[in-house]
Amino acid sequence: MKRFFLVTALSIICSAAFAQKFAHVNSQECFQLMPEMDEVRSQMDAIVTENQEVMKAMYEEYQSKVQTYQQKAATWTAAIKESKEKEIMEMENRIQETQANMQQEIQAIQNKLTAPVMQKLQDTLNKLAKEGGYIYVFDSSSALYIDPAQSKDLTQDLRNALGIKADRTLEALAQELQAKQAASAQ
Repeated sequence: MKRFFLVTALSIICSAAFAQKFAHVNSQECFQLMPEMDEVRSQMDAIVTENQEVMKAMYEEYQSKVQTYQQKAATWTAAIKESKEKEIMEMENRIQETQANMQQEIQAIQNKLTAPVMQKLQDTLNKLAKEGGYIYVFDSSSALYIDPAQSKDLTQDLRNALGIKADRTLEALAQELQAKQAASAQ
């Protein structure tokens, strides 16, 4: 009799272990398509454009000094020539430092702007997973293999919960961004 209860208990434990629910989701797709990311991209585009204008002005000033130097160097005294060379080299260094600082600043701003969007995605995914009784949710964008027969795809549920329109795809987003880039280049 004890043996019967032991076998029964073990079979219940084993079946409970195998009855656990798994899910997967393409979080990168959802993240990129979230409506909030449109605002982040817009803000980042404005910052990048402003930084490009600053860099362009600095480079034009540099080019002007180099051109002046090339045109007048033969007529300058050694002291003036050395002073102008030093000025050009300092400007080169300032341009490089400014560019490096701008890149760091852009990355920091992007991280700051995307953090709440990522948190919303994570909170929404956590809620869906708890409601569905899933013990693990894997990210299909980075998983090596997922068996669709044993793991439910929550991507569409997550898209719906995040307010991502059904017709919005990564391909459509890429075309949209290319069109904006082409329009701003003109």
